[in-house]
Amino acid sequence: MTEGQRVLILEARFYEDIADQLVAGAVGALDAAGASHERISVPGAFELPAALAMAIDSGRYDGFVALGCVIRGETSHYEHVCGECARGLAVVAERHRIALGFGVVTAENREQAWERAATDRKNKGADAAQACLAMMAIRASLGAASRD
Repeated sequence: MTEGQRVLILEARFYEDIADQLVAGAVGALDAAGASHERISVPGAFELPAALAMAIDSGRYDGFVALGCVIRGETSHYEHVCGECARGLAVVAERHRIALGFGVVTAENREQAWERAATDRKNKGADAAQACLAMMAIRASLGAASRD
């Protein structure tokens, strides 16, 4: 199913240690499935939708995995970043009919984020990669291709 298919991992690097764990989980899942992959980094979760749109325009990828972390702070910034990131990714995914795995962890604190991201815990990076692969399989089963 995944042989010859290319997946792009888009990683928000704002919390680098957490991003590293999310990426490790995603890479492990993609490698286990035999999918080839590349990575690009963006500064934070807010930038993920624009980077996804740019990557789609390249025409080089069959699926995408968006990874990042947003931790609540003392202001409303958290709600804006979380909402716009999720909304932006969903809009781009629907508009272009792409296979997208959503792996942006939102947490109240670092401990919660680490619990979700760590490869020996909840491993949300692997979950996002598996969601991408599942959506690629659904698209293939329907004979559909991504479209603008």
